[in-house]
Amino acid sequence: MSIQHAYNQWAEQYDFNDNKTRDAEAEVLRKLLSPITFNACLEIGCGTGKNTQWLYTKASTLMGVDFSEAMLQQARNKIQDPNVQFVQANILEPWYFVQQTVDIVVFSLILEHIEDIAAIFKKAANTLQPGGYVYVGELHPFKQYTGSKARYINEDGLQVLTCYVHHVADFINAGISCGFEVKQAYEYFDEGDANTVPRILAILFQLK
Repeated sequence: MSIQHAYNQWAEQYDFNDNKTRDAEAEVLRKLLSPITFNACLEIGCGTGKNTQWLYTKASTLMGVDFSEAMLQQARNKIQDPNVQFVQANILEPWYFVQQTVDIVVFSLILEHIEDIAAIFKKAANTLQPGGYVYVGELHPFKQYTGSKARYINEDGLQVLTCYVHHVADFINAGISCGFEVKQAYEYFDEGDANTVPRILAILFQLK
């Protein structure tokens, strides 16, 4: 099943399923980005708007991009604001949807579906103003090592999405190769227990 089709199917139930990864990443995003000031935000993989609602309280303009039109419709139902725009697009293709540079590009639980993340970092770098930020919040590769993947249940049973394992060094090196430096890294552990496998890896990059 294609990623686009899977998320179109998942859209109506996405916000209501028991999903520790979704909820943990939302918490981590707020923790890392609360101290950051930004005006123009590009959110890649905005989905149902789970983070958009918070991001647009900080930004003066926001564009949310997703491959799934059904997920975007859920986001549009939540947010009607002339300064928030939602766009359906495949981010593997040229980013023609970007008309001006932004202060921050946000990736939440999307890069696990992308094989070549360095190419995506390059596009983000070309989109940012000097000194702009990239936030990455993903299922931790250590969690992936145990077999954890994006999944949901529909009338046909368990649906497991196509995912790629990107190691911690892969994220860091992809960013460095495109002119970024790491400003902060954070690992989220369930119940705050650092003796367990971390669930979320979050990295804040800044363009040099």
